[in-house]
Amino acid sequence: MTGSGRPGAGRDLVIVGAGGFARETAQAVRAAAAADLAAGRPPRLRLLGHLDDDPALHGREVDGTPVLGGCERVRDLPDAQVVVCVGSPRDHAVRARLVRRLALPDERYATVTHPSAAVSESSSAGPGSVLLAHCALTAAVRLGAHVAVMPHAVLTHDDVAEDFVTIASGVRLGGGVRLARGCYVGAGALVREYVTVGAWSLIGMGAAVLGDVPPGEVWVGSPARRLRAAGPAESRELREQPERHASGEQNGPHDTGAGEPYGPGGRDSRGAGRGQSPVGVIGAGPEPATRRGSPAV
Repeated sequence: MTGSGRPGAGRDLVIVGAGGFARETAQAVRAAAAADLAAGRPPRLRLLGHLDDDPALHGREVDGTPVLGGCERVRDLPDAQVVVCVGSPRDHAVRARLVRRLALPDERYATVTHPSAAVSESSSAGPGSVLLAHCALTAAVRLGAHVAVMPHAVLTHDDVAEDFVTIASGVRLGGGVRLARGCYVGAGALVREYVTVGAWSLIGMGAAVLGDVPPGEVWVGSPARRLRAAGPAESRELREQPERHASGEQNGPHDTGAGEPYGPGGRDSRGAGRGQSPVGVIGAGPEPATRRGSPAV
């Protein structure tokens, strides 16, 4: 791997949001900074604080990190990198709405990788994605922009997670799985190899998904079955941007190329498609293990 695409050493970072996911991301940034210092290099990201629209939090600290003000304050910090860390199963479209509202260029977004994440050199991630503790990306995994990978999730060979996907803790994906734009895979769910989960759909906790899931639906159980239509926020995303979700079409500026084996522009020698960077090269993650002379895990 080369260092191309890595922010300069010591870039400031603000986390948009101050809830659970945002606090977990802050801990990942701190852990990555500690790993950098232990390796004798300066931290690649310095956490400035959180931005949150809840005025009750302004001027307070969350887990020792200050809340600097509302989300619009990001414009007062033009040199800081940003990650947007909001969302829940009740509204997993909120991250996409907030990214559109902020309207920042891609280069403002960092990719945060916890130092305990096991990430192959052939895997790649788009801007604004977060990989938390002990997750694994085994081979040629492709993440779009603003993807959240929670602790102990395992993504195996050739998996694709498009923009704004959330993969909750303990999820296991078989090889060749495609998670379309904005879908949410609940904690402990299992997804069979080569299955597609449609845009803005939600997979319930502990579900076993054995076949394709259409866009905009909630599936639960083992084997997983349709429970109901997706919530109003997710359904609105489907209605307002239907061209992004048509089968086989590109997903937008950070399209992972799920309709083609290796993306619309093919892969470079490191496995990254167009508009993506190898995980660990940008943001707060560690140097890849293979660069340090030991096998990747």
